[in-house]
Formats: sequence, C-alpha cells, structure tokens
Amino acid sequence: MFLEIKDLLNAQEVARLVALSRELRFVDGKASNPANTTKDNLQADLADPRYQESTQIVSTAFARSREFRDFAFPKRIAPPLLARYEPGMKYGAHADAALIAVGNTNIRSDLSCTVFIADPSTYEGGELVTHLGTRPVVFKGRPGEAIVYPSTMLHEVRPVRSGQRLVSITFIESLIADEHRRNQLYELNEVGALEGLKMDWQNRVRLELVRQNLLRMWSDG
Repeated sequence: MFLEIKDLLNAQEVARLVALSRELRFVDGKASNPANTTKDNLQADLADPRYQESTQIVSTAFARSREFRDFAFPKRIAPPLLARYEPGMKYGAHADAALIAVGNTNIRSDLSCTVFIADPSTYEGGELVTHLGTRPVVFKGRPGEAIVYPSTMLHEVRPVRSGQRLVSITFIESLIADEHRRNQLYELNEVGALEGLKMDWQNRVRLELVRQNLLRMWSDG
C-alpha cells in the first residue's frame, strides 16, 4: 500500500530547502551505498553544518502530519537526506537495506519515503518507479508532496534527461513491523475517521476498542 501526502511541506519550507541545496556541499551518493553500481546521484554532505537544518525542516513536517502518523505508525525515522540528480544521473532498480545505520544504532526500514522538492516542470525524466510485481507504478510529485511505500518493494529512479531533480529521502521503522497488520490498522483508522460521527456511539466505542487492542497486540514499541 502507498500513501501520497499532497502537502507535507509548505511553500516556505520548499523554498528554504531549495536555497539550502544551492549552499550545501553535495558528495557522491555512493557514500551511503558503495556496493550499488547502479546508483548515480549526489547527496548532502553530512559534515556540512547546513545539513542539519535541511534534516530538521523535513523531520518537523513529518511530526505534524496526521496522515503520515496514521499510515506509518512511526517508531523511529532516519534523518531525511537531500539527494540531487543532474542530467544523466539515475538510481537503478534496487531494494533498500533492511537495516539503516543511524549513529551507533540501526533503524529497520519498514517504509521508505521520497519528498519531492524540485518542480517537476523543471526537469525531464527522474521518475520514481516502484515495481508491483511486473507492473511499474510511477511517481513524480509537485514540490512538497511525499510518497510513502514499503521498503520491501523493488524501486528505481529513471535517468534525468534535463534539469535537476531534488528530493529528500528517508526510512521509517514502524511500531507495526508486519505490513499486512499495519495496513489493517490504517484501514480501521480511516473507517473511524470517515464514519465515526455517523455511527451509533456504542458501535464507535467498540470499533475503537478493537483498534486499540490490535495496536497493543501488534506493536513492538
């Protein structure tokens, strides 16, 4: 299951990230995945002091997003990382690492997220493609939009033909490790949000009881 968040970042946050991308040092993207020969992009230099500001902007957006929380049940989120693609750059089909090193610990990657920053009209190519079996599912969002998808899926970034693709990427360890269970809880949340006020109060309470008990039973928090 995918979640598209239309306005994760506001216009001011997008503008600041674009400005930071012009000031930040970028390094070869293979720094975070040296074994993948299909990875050809640039990523923010973690040693650049301005990197922390770019991370904080996106992290703050996740923290205030009810859509994101209700879908991902986040336990831990890797620091969001700015990634840039110049003409000819791409990231071939790959699977995300199961464990992402963050400081002295590891985050299990249950979900991956791409936050689009560059206006799609300013670059050609560079689509994010997730592979659902034999079917490609293509995403190229507006500035501030985000797509959250299971880290277990094969995915790629098509070659940029012109312009510059700028995104922020991160990985989420969920309180609900099992994707099927996580999706069931999300659906119950959606039913409660959409139908709750129309329901008889006793039935609404019973639905909430089931939801909370499942969350309690399945959570590894």
